Amino acid sequence: MAEKELDSGYAQDEKIGAIGTEIAGEGRRDSLVDAARRQSVALNIVENPLKTADIWGKLQSASREQVVYDAEAFARDNGMPEHVELFGRAALVARDPEKFDQVTELSDDERTALAYEHDHKWHGPKMLWYSIGLCAIGAATQGWDQTGSNGANLSFPEEFGLVGTARGDWIVGIINAIIFLTAGLIGAFIVDPLNHYLGRRGEIFLTAACLTATPIGSGFATSWQGLFAARFVMGIGIGAKNATVPIYSAEMAPHRIRGALVMFWQLWVVAGIFLGFCANVIVKGTGDISWRLQLGSAFIPSFLLMVGIYFCPESPRWLMKHGHLAKGFN
Repeated sequence: MAEKELDSGYAQDEKIGAIGTEIAGEGRRDSLVDAARRQSVALNIVENPLKTADIWGKLQSASREQVVYDAEAFARDNGMPEHVELFGRAALVARDPEKFDQVTELSDDERTALAYEHDHKWHGPKMLWYSIGLCAIGAATQGWDQTGSNGANLSFPEEFGLVGTARGDWIVGIINAIIFLTAGLIGAFIVDPLNHYLGRRGEIFLTAACLTATPIGSGFATSWQGLFAARFVMGIGIGAKNATVPIYSAEMAPHRIRGALVMFWQLWVVAGIFLGFCANVIVKGTGDISWRLQLGSAFIPSFLLMVGIYFCPESPRWLMKHGHLAKGFN
């Protein structure tokens, strides 16, 4: 029971922190504009996104009454009337987070949860760690995708008659390099529209589906042109996924451990490279189909990512960026 209460308190504190940060980065919201409240701390932050570095200064310079009033008004105006008092208390804590124990308006449970969070840096709800773990699988997908072709290079050139000629060497080189070319030239450029219309979860699901289908397609290729086409599309998926998974990880992580968790991306890319080489070794003795299995095995982590992302929540910051503040909070 105590653990559940701590998780609940942690979640409330993180939600308020995320909403406060997102408010700072948002542009004008017409529904909040009220000429009678031009001096509102919350509205000044919302309407002056270029001055968000001074958010804490604004909170500290305003009176306690003004801060509470603005926070409660913000909650009411954005469809969260049931959390009005919570926003008010959170604003008081945000004025000086290190002195939260001096905020008399906090309940005993809230004070206990904040103290526990302060003393246990890596504490968090299970869904947080599930989401971060899934992002690690997304990073491993990158490593596995780029190593599958290493073992296959020993077999597929002979299968497609690309051995012993300069033209064949160029074709093999292009087949190997194309995933990185399309990742940078196409995949990276479609990230923004995909994220805008599909959200973080939708974009990751789509790219994971792409990276599940294309390794399988590579394994069933009957010509070098077919293999080239499969890897061409695979590169687009890699580029789009690689730009979104770290963002999703950062947006889901609490600020105190965000840098460490995002850094894990490189660690798990290396883990994926290791697993890819392991797969190459495991199937190398299977004869003529070894290169097909080496290329096709890369579908394993992307399939896990595709299925797992369905059970993850949408990024609260993406929701707030698109005006769904209440949904982002909940």
